[in-house]
Amino acid sequence: MLRANSIPNISSGLLIPTVRRHFEASVTGKFSWRSAHLVPFYRVPQKQRSLVKAVHVNKENESVSSSSSSSSSSGSTSSSSNSDGIDVKAVITIRKKMKEKLNEKIEDQWESFIIGIGQGILIQLISQDIDPVTKSGKSMDSFVRGWIPKQSDHPNIVEYAANFTVPHDFGLPGAILITNFYGKEFFLREIILHGFREGPLPFPGYTWIHSRKANPESRIIFKNDVYLPSQTPAGIKDLRREDLLSIRGNGKGERNPHERIYDYAPYNDLGAPDKSKDLARPVIGDQERPYPRRCRTGRPPTKSDPLSESRIEKPHPVYVPRDETFEEIKQNTFSAGRLKALLHNLIPSIAASLSSTDIPFTCFTDIDKLYKDGFVLSNEERKEDIENLFLGKLINQVLTVGERLLKYEIPDVIKRDRFAWLRDNEFARQALAGVNPVNIELLKEFPILSKLDPGVYGPAESAITREIIEEELHGMSIEEATEKKKLFILDYHDMLLPFMEKMNSLPGRKAYASRTIFFYNRTGHLRPIVIELSLPPTSTSPQNKRVFTHGNDATTHWIWKQAKAHVCSNDAGVHQLVNHWLRTHACMEPYIIATHRQLSSVHPIYKLLHPHMRYTLEINALARQSLINGGGIIEASFSPGKYAMELSSAAYTKWRFDMEALPADLIRRGMAVEDSSDPNGIKLVIEDYPYAADGLLIWSAIKELVESYVQYYYSEVNSVISDIELQAWWSEIKNKGHFDKRNEPWWPPLATKEDLSGILTIMIWIASGQHAAINFGQYPFGGYVPNRPTLLRKFIPQESDPDYEKFIHNPQQSFLSSLPTQLQATKVMAVQDTLSTHSPDEEYLGQIHELQGHWIRDNEVVKLYEKFSARLEEMEEIIKKRNKDNSLKNRCGAGIPPYELLCPSSGPGVTGRGIPNSISI
Repeated sequence: MLRANSIPNISSGLLIPTVRRHFEASVTGKFSWRSAHLVPFYRVPQKQRSLVKAVHVNKENESVSSSSSSSSSSGSTSSSSNSDGIDVKAVITIRKKMKEKLNEKIEDQWESFIIGIGQGILIQLISQDIDPVTKSGKSMDSFVRGWIPKQSDHPNIVEYAANFTVPHDFGLPGAILITNFYGKEFFLREIILHGFREGPLPFPGYTWIHSRKANPESRIIFKNDVYLPSQTPAGIKDLRREDLLSIRGNGKGERNPHERIYDYAPYNDLGAPDKSKDLARPVIGDQERPYPRRCRTGRPPTKSDPLSESRIEKPHPVYVPRDETFEEIKQNTFSAGRLKALLHNLIPSIAASLSSTDIPFTCFTDIDKLYKDGFVLSNEERKEDIENLFLGKLINQVLTVGERLLKYEIPDVIKRDRFAWLRDNEFARQALAGVNPVNIELLKEFPILSKLDPGVYGPAESAITREIIEEELHGMSIEEATEKKKLFILDYHDMLLPFMEKMNSLPGRKAYASRTIFFYNRTGHLRPIVIELSLPPTSTSPQNKRVFTHGNDATTHWIWKQAKAHVCSNDAGVHQLVNHWLRTHACMEPYIIATHRQLSSVHPIYKLLHPHMRYTLEINALARQSLINGGGIIEASFSPGKYAMELSSAAYTKWRFDMEALPADLIRRGMAVEDSSDPNGIKLVIEDYPYAADGLLIWSAIKELVESYVQYYYSEVNSVISDIELQAWWSEIKNKGHFDKRNEPWWPPLATKEDLSGILTIMIWIASGQHAAINFGQYPFGGYVPNRPTLLRKFIPQESDPDYEKFIHNPQQSFLSSLPTQLQATKVMAVQDTLSTHSPDEEYLGQIHELQGHWIRDNEVVKLYEKFSARLEEMEEIIKKRNKDNSLKNRCGAGIPPYELLCPSSGPGVTGRGIPNSISI
């Protein structure tokens, strides 16, 4: 524990407070830092800045002497030494909070005054060399002494200085302890030490430093070096261990906003049983309902259910470790800040405006009006909130006081060809090049058999017969088509059938478990040929399955359209709950928690992964609060309703880490075969499979970077298996982060460089390319409700149904009345638009940004990243050429939008392209 034993006090005079520091080392025992004296330092007029009083401490008798030192406008100090030691200046760069209100500005000025009279920041230099007396790193301390007379390029950036006289035998500092005596936290960008012969020594922070009032422990900031645990200099070994222990916490108590504690908990905070029985939800993440773990918040249990954690409702934030929160400076433009505005303000406004007239779409013109005319949001109570929304083009026009016009952009799927969504070839194309291109599989066996218990769910054999399929194969037999890899399937039968009875009991929900068979014909086009829709068996219908083909008459044509709509609705739900939320957001969270808990910030793998962890915990916390929670937007807008997370949990039972590698996933689904001549070791079964073809480009670039990086830092034999932090990290991911999967035999070992490279490539791919491919197309494809309805409200009519005559009389009206209502559609469109939006300061794959640039000082590592960036630029050009290749019909042709979801770069907005480094929206 690092604690300051006394707090400097202000008195009527210019007192020089004294602080004595103690370090309780877990191994070496206690020892005392020498005492230090605080120097009052004011922001003085420019003319008086030439002389600054400094105070030095005589360690032998603690006598105080004064000397003069000059402060240059550049903030740098040339190397100098005297008989006492080396003169060192520490330049501390701090980003102040953005202050908007008048009272906050006054408070900020008062803080500046308090800082000026001597209550500021204590920093202690810790040498890489051992002190023979204390058996720990040598130390020197000093208080910061005020602003350096340097104008910053940014109004919120200020710089401070602290001076040291360091003994000649001190060695190089390896860490800095920093204690904040302000009343509030501050954001430390970096500390740079000037004066050592080796040149400026950077200590990158980019972290919030808590106030000592909130937590007496000092923060540890390490020099910009990279060490495996066995390579750590002796003087900072204990600090490396202590820093990790401080991050892990003790698993007890409720977390406070200033803390940076990373720990695990199940999803037991989705329900609100104290508010309503209807909002009670089971714990997700136990033996019955397995799931990855989330970041622990430690709130008290609910009164109604001791296993459920009480909730924090919007607009109050859910705890995430302090450095995981969205940067204040980016709140107005960052995509997630935009999402907060949407969830807290716009969605309630939509509901208030439409709930009294929540009606279905009566004609396609009603849908077109959302893009052409928009609709009025009238909500006087939320007038100020609506005015302050940062929602791009969504809030298109101001009408009158308290009224706003909500108007949507035309989605890409109908922008070029308004009727493309109606056609079978577009339905099939989206299985390969849409927002959910990861479920289509090769049909390997016939007949199609369910793996569900036939005693509960009826006969295992599908109702799709040989005759039905071969009628669509133009003289080819099923055996021939299967052998030639011409038949494919989109199979949601076993995933959804166990939930059908519960889902269909919900008001306004009617769904089937679906199977769709596609035929890849001689012209190289994929087309759907048969759809099977199933319900749980009943006493009168033990095989409650219906089979549909496209047919030739008008009635069959419209029923086929409704069958495709049910498939699209299922696809939308599986996409959102399984492929998007579970396989990227939720599965990534334990990797992030374990990385912070087990890998020091000076560990090379921590530095590699850091850009790919940014803001994921915060966006996931926001999702738990407003998207996937009981009564949240996902439940209100998607077919599974209140059973959404239970369905997601059921899908997790089939999840495997090793199958999240793109080549392995493609082989598992039969969409690729092994090919030793290919750099990725596979060959696509359908060459014109845009997601897979472009994805393999990105995968190979990530893999090459990771392998080179790992080889650079783990060049010694057995260096991977002997890395104690790395082994603890992988063990914790398996045994804590994915606790319900801890005993699975398929977890990769971690013994060699190849093992490590494979694990890291999967993680970075999931955070970047995979998430981009299934997230940023949500509005371009889902923004037109008939193309991807998130739920359907009616079964497909049968001749015995009372409404069958209405269907015959007006099939269009029957189709539209089964779609989500105007309120349901408008809410989910607003969310999809926001989730698909890049902020102006998005951080993209292959770009070295500010923090990473500060960390990467090794020229060899810089070259690896430069090569990676160059490769991604080359791949973007390859993707551009593919999108102009007329032989690739799934990404080029009349009215066909180009496939750009895996183009690395993008501008801001809903662009349908761009790969951010991390899951940040």
